[in-house]
Amino acid sequence: MADRQYELVYILPPDTTEQQVAELHAQVEAIVARLNGRIEKTENWGRKRLAYEIGRNKEGVYVLDVINGNGELMKEIDRRLKVMDQVIRHMIVRVDQEKKVVERTQTKRRTESERRRVKRGLPPQRQPGEGRSGVDIDEGDDDRVEGVEV
Repeated sequence: MADRQYELVYILPPDTTEQQVAELHAQVEAIVARLNGRIEKTENWGRKRLAYEIGRNKEGVYVLDVINGNGELMKEIDRRLKVMDQVIRHMIVRVDQEKKVVERTQTKRRTESERRRVKRGLPPQRQPGEGRSGVDIDEGDDDRVEGVEV
């Protein structure tokens, strides 16, 4: 089965040092490597205020990992993080499905725009200098002005 993409966010106590964060990240990396996964990126969001108090903690150190792997890998990470005293909370979310939906929507909009342009006798893609002047036009922008088809 193909690898899936997940986002892992975990919160550590506010008094956690950078070295402790690095050690915990090294443990997560070891689990990922052992189960043939890959960490795409890691972001340390730093110390932030919690939405609600968790065990006398009003703040926490947030860390985000984007991981490519399978469900067994994520189950193992989840199991390990549940028993670690350092981790206040953690959450794992599968994000590859959302990306597929966004890509599909963009493709649909682009082909619909190209179909309308061809129907009006224009080339399928916008030409340089064509369109509204002084306005940045995204690729997904269709040929409508204020909701009315041109």
